[in-house]
Amino acid sequence: MFDDATRPALTWASLDRAAHLRTDEDALAAMRADPRARALPFRKRDPLLTGADRGALGWRRMDDPMIAGAEPVFLGLADGAPRYAVGLGDVEPPEGEFLEMRAALLGGAFAGDAAAVASMALALVNWHRTHPRCTRCGASTRMTQGGWRRDCPSCEAVHFPRTDPVVIMMIERDGHCALARNVNFPETLYSCIAGFVEPGECVEEAVARETREELGLGVGRIAYVSSQPWPFPGSLMLGCIAETTDSAFTLEEAEIADARWLSRADVKRLFDGGWDDMAPPRRAAIAGTLLEDWMHERIGWT
Repeated sequence: MFDDATRPALTWASLDRAAHLRTDEDALAAMRADPRARALPFRKRDPLLTGADRGALGWRRMDDPMIAGAEPVFLGLADGAPRYAVGLGDVEPPEGEFLEMRAALLGGAFAGDAAAVASMALALVNWHRTHPRCTRCGASTRMTQGGWRRDCPSCEAVHFPRTDPVVIMMIERDGHCALARNVNFPETLYSCIAGFVEPGECVEEAVARETREELGLGVGRIAYVSSQPWPFPGSLMLGCIAETTDSAFTLEEAEIADARWLSRADVKRLFDGGWDDMAPPRRAAIAGTLLEDWMHERIGWT
């Protein structure tokens, strides 16, 4: 009962990543000189968005003075035209606005392919900004392979963009799902529980461990539903559903402030704004997608 699951936001960018070109220095040079090439600027972690509703990406020409001197990261091809991301410092654009992407996404400012491409770009810009040195010897590294690798000239180590896997679970019991409020959430926000996959752990083990640690529930059947890149700063959310026969919560007080069982009717009321002390996860986040799919019985066993 998972084939009808909704595709989460930030997925399936239309760009051709053209990975085979990343090691071709001649091709990379030719693409940077291509008059059709465009770059998406980021002021630190904030992408340039344009349009009346700030729903479009602010692509700039490669000879734009705003991005002069910056190292572009090759994202791929859009109908054969090269596309890049460029990380900048404190600059002011001649048009458009640098917006914090997470807030823009959750606030509905932009979506679809624009959000998916920006997600990919932000993950790479973040990585380059936070990993300028070799983790083996501490020397400064240099960008190679169009921005998909950093090489250390001192110890010859090579470094690749990092993605951290995170499981996020819809916990189901007898026609009800478990939603929880993390201690760091806004006062009324409830969502699915989540946690990082630990070394030597498979997805199913992580789901069972996190559910037991945070809610005190044992789980039986576990199934993968869908995934979502979450570049804040560099996670891959692995959406799952897990079945439990336990009903009483034992909360991990350091992380979970409250947890509740909700029926599908309760969840509909939650999305409709009918709870004074509860708010649902945003639909742009995979937690919102999982919850809405469960509500409409697109996923689940009961």
